[in-house]
Amino acid sequence: MGRDSWCIDRRLLLDVIREVVRRMSDGGAGDVGCLSLEGILDTTSSLSIPREDLESANLTTTTTPPNTHSPSNRFADVTTTLATTKRHRATNPIEMAVPVVLTRPFKVPSLVSPMQMPWLSTATDTTWADKERERELLEKKMAARTKVNAKFLQRQKDNDAWEANRMVASSVAQTRDTYNLNGLDDDNEETRVHLLVHDLKPPFLDGKTVFTKQLEPISAVRDPQSDMAVFARKGSRVVKEKRQQKERQKQAQEATNISGTALGNVMGVKEEDTDSAAPAAAGEEETGKNQSSKFAQHMKKQDAGQSDFSRTKSLREQREYLPAFAVREELLRVVRDNQVTIVVGQTGSGKTTQLTQFLYEDGYAKNGMIGCTQPRRVAAMSVAKRVSEEMEVPLGGLVGYAIRFEDCTSKDTQIKYMTDGVLLRESLTNPDLDQYSCIIMDEAHERALNTDVLMGLIKKVLTRRRDLKLIVTSATMNSDRFARFYGGAPEFFIPGRTFPVDIQYSRSPCEDYVDSAVRQVLAIHVSQPTGDILVFMTGQEDIEVTCELIAERLSQLNDPPKLSILPIYSQMPADLQAKIFDRAAPGVRKVIVATNIAETSLTVDGIMYVVDCGFSKLKVYNPRMGMDTLQITPVSQANASQRAGRAGRTGPGKAFHLYTERAFRDEFYIATIPEIQRTNLANTVLLLKSLGVRDLLDFDFMDPPPQDTITTSLFDLWSLGALTNLGDLTPLGKLMTSFPMDPSLAKLVLTSSTDYSCGEEILTIVAMLSVPSVFYRPKERLDEADAAREKFFVHDSDHLTLLTVYQQWSANGRRDQWCVKHFLHPKALRRAEEIRNQISDIMKSHNLSVVSCGYDLDIVRKCICSGFYHQAAKRKGLGEYINLRTSVSMNLHPTSALYNSGDPPDYVVYHELILTSKEYMSVATSVDAHWLADLGGVFYSVKEKGYSAGMGRREVEFSRKEELEREMEGDRRVQREREEVERREGERVKGGVKEVVVGKVVKKVGGGGRGGSAVVRPVIGRRR
Repeated sequence: MGRDSWCIDRRLLLDVIREVVRRMSDGGAGDVGCLSLEGILDTTSSLSIPREDLESANLTTTTTPPNTHSPSNRFADVTTTLATTKRHRATNPIEMAVPVVLTRPFKVPSLVSPMQMPWLSTATDTTWADKERERELLEKKMAARTKVNAKFLQRQKDNDAWEANRMVASSVAQTRDTYNLNGLDDDNEETRVHLLVHDLKPPFLDGKTVFTKQLEPISAVRDPQSDMAVFARKGSRVVKEKRQQKERQKQAQEATNISGTALGNVMGVKEEDTDSAAPAAAGEEETGKNQSSKFAQHMKKQDAGQSDFSRTKSLREQREYLPAFAVREELLRVVRDNQVTIVVGQTGSGKTTQLTQFLYEDGYAKNGMIGCTQPRRVAAMSVAKRVSEEMEVPLGGLVGYAIRFEDCTSKDTQIKYMTDGVLLRESLTNPDLDQYSCIIMDEAHERALNTDVLMGLIKKVLTRRRDLKLIVTSATMNSDRFARFYGGAPEFFIPGRTFPVDIQYSRSPCEDYVDSAVRQVLAIHVSQPTGDILVFMTGQEDIEVTCELIAERLSQLNDPPKLSILPIYSQMPADLQAKIFDRAAPGVRKVIVATNIAETSLTVDGIMYVVDCGFSKLKVYNPRMGMDTLQITPVSQANASQRAGRAGRTGPGKAFHLYTERAFRDEFYIATIPEIQRTNLANTVLLLKSLGVRDLLDFDFMDPPPQDTITTSLFDLWSLGALTNLGDLTPLGKLMTSFPMDPSLAKLVLTSSTDYSCGEEILTIVAMLSVPSVFYRPKERLDEADAAREKFFVHDSDHLTLLTVYQQWSANGRRDQWCVKHFLHPKALRRAEEIRNQISDIMKSHNLSVVSCGYDLDIVRKCICSGFYHQAAKRKGLGEYINLRTSVSMNLHPTSALYNSGDPPDYVVYHELILTSKEYMSVATSVDAHWLADLGGVFYSVKEKGYSAGMGRREVEFSRKEELEREMEGDRRVQREREEVERREGERVKGGVKEVVVGKVVKKVGGGGRGGSAVVRPVIGRRR
């Protein structure tokens, strides 16, 4: 028998064991005494030696304690592991094809001669034993690695599965279905599950492109090769350096921090004990738990102004000084004589605050409210506060505001400021807007998505309500677009800025806009007269880095003047946002670093200097990812003028543009691209469908969106179950329109009540997703904050982690001090509670039950899967995933509970993507592949790999797919019949009008209007 073919003769092995037992009985076995009879029985059982053979060998001797002092040179070392590599056939089927493994160490007596056991030759034993010891050491090392190396563990698992599959395919091994030693059911065995992705389309989208490969619907950049476009793509160098510096500091701190380790305990190193995690919350008392998180509660009453003008003039005198006040009577006369009026006034003219008061004083509030829409929440809240102060009434009474999840109005409210989305949702319940006598659409030049949709809806309302007045305001001079849209409405011009603004351009392009902005701020602070500074940045990270750099470089100056640095962005808590309106201490200059939320309708008293970086973040639909993303792009000329106007509100000012005048002239669009032409329209399409708009391509948009964008939105709604195969609203879709949130979240809330009975948990999760992050990470205590966050982790779901945070906060009395201890934002949690109560009221109004699922959190995960199966990803590597539908690579976010779980799940669904240096999934949850196939059958079906027991399940999945295709084919026939009836009806009714009927889209030949459905490109100025 060859050296590499080890088949052990059982009789010879029994002789060896018999001799070992005899020597142990004599007490002179040395190391052999460590082998008990039970160990021999265990070993022989693994060798498949029948029990009767052992009994016949008289192995009944009880061993005595080993003599550790006796020499053991009478025994030869033999390997600790013997294995067969060839099959040993026997007549007993139980003994067939079983590997021989000795699992315990033993010695073989030296009196056994090599002639009796030729495979125990000395030379062979030594060499082979050394190799086996090396192999054992290697196995130990690899086992140690697998404890921390999940990637290796998965690769080893995949290799084992592949080998097993090959053995089954080559008939070397049999499948467990035909022969199962343990008698276990195959469903309890671990199987690898793969999903097949389908490309199904509903009948109403036949022949239309669902996914487009173009970069974006309309390019957000005028010249992609210009300096401004290149700088936007590169980003700020100092921001990248700051990001890398923080990462290095964190790694170094982790490497040197020995507190909590064994060495740290020996040396007595303890973690710092401090009473406050958040400086802003440190001074809050326990009564803070009763404080409201509403913006209005944090807005202080009007105090003395900061500029000479505001300090010396009363509010009444300030009103009278505004240009709008000087033309009050002429403006009211035009409004009385026309149903629609276009008002054009540059920034600082007073159109936003004065128009509502003019109409109220003229008696328009007697027949209904005076509504004024704003494109941003902060603008709606701050303007309402200013008007209430000018009218000397409390905010929320005669003057109020309404934003999503926050209504600061009452039954006495007659002047209502609101976001355009609020008015759009009010049109669902009251299509004719009977509660309003006059509507002002402010800042229409920004062309927000909801504003454009409202224009089309109100245009139809005006034909039904001749008593309704509409005023459209714009800060740019290209207002003729609005006038033409409303059939030649008159335009009324308000004079220019209150105070002159000195505009200064950069002499050369500024490659790093953050560094240039910091330099400009410090130059203004040390050399310019008194006056506050407003800096425009692109987003939260840029704002935070700008504030840090200003503070750092200011501290390096010799005795600099005092400077108060205040950031503001949309995700900031309401109390911190309201601080920008507070008056600074005497002798202190205030610098506000803001996004474009401070660009329009935001009155900050005392601003004399504006620093404009020239960039902003635009929401642009990314078809490669199938969702909207924020992209840094150069601003338009209209935006730049708006920013400069912030400096001339209360006195003469200066505007510093961090770009050249040539770039302003040649590289900027004249006006911003309408949001409706560059974003996803799923929510808007759902609203229009609920309003009875059957064919969206025929809706009267001022600038119609690309057809591919509408088609993609329709497909997304169909896949969620909001639309039928014929494009009509389903009962689920009608209910989804009642919730002011994304369609996916709306479906999540509804199915939690109707299908899964976990409404309590889902309400909490949705509310937590609707507020800024509740986790607080102070830069000086990042490690402690991360450690506190990990205590809440539910390792298979970030959604359940948010649920745990809320439940623990509620269980601990909603106390602020508990939040401070655990590095949580108390105001964000209170805001989540308010949103949760509002969503609960909506559900109760529809008679939907809100119950808890108890401790069965798998039900919650399955419910989450029902709303986000269209955003599912499959694991590609350690922490790396690939989207199942779009094949886009993405990663788990480092703050995710799944990131360090050790064994990442095979499939996850995620809430949204965050684009930084990589594509990160934000708020992810592990799901089962069968859940995706069951809930998202329009996309997926299961393909099981491994054992034949999965054949039944595969047949079920494919039969479901065939059934769906048969159902859709029937719907296609119904669709064709319906289109034919509509075509014939159109030819009969409109036979006398010269029209071309193509399907359901009617295009007029000749005549006025917007002329077909062509996309209107943004206006580009003529080069000089």
